[in-house]
Amino acid sequence: MLKHILALAAGLALVSAPALAENDDLVIKSSPHGVSETLDRLSEVVEENGARVFARIDHAAGAAAIDEDMPPMEVLIFGNPKMGTPLIQEAPEVGLDLPVRVLVWEDSSGNTRVAYLEPEELADRYDIDEDSEAVQNMEKALDNLTGAAISQ
Repeated sequence: MLKHILALAAGLALVSAPALAENDDLVIKSSPHGVSETLDRLSEVVEENGARVFARIDHAAGAAAIDEDMPPMEVLIFGNPKMGTPLIQEAPEVGLDLPVRVLVWEDSSGNTRVAYLEPEELADRYDIDEDSEAVQNMEKALDNLTGAAISQ
């Protein structure tokens, strides 16, 4: 069963990766570090700032488990109840997109890229005021956390 789940995850990542560059709903940044180092740095800064890392998913390892090749690609899932709870209280369906997921991958040119869903898009998706304090706080936090992870 786990092999099937990993295969599905790897396949979905392969299908969706090229579309990331054209998705205006995502914030995409470049990192001077490799995929694993970027995720290590992000994980560390997330925990230093009071949030909790729930999972780290290695899509390339999933692909390798079915004898497929994939450039490095990992997802970090993390959250902070102080930020997420107000949004979930306003629109319980937001729980489908929280905790936050940040994708880090090596693109076809060998560059490390970092992507996450724009918090204003999350607000639009669930009919939450994008100017609300909770949305603005999430936007600042994600920008700061990912910025720290990709800093020199």
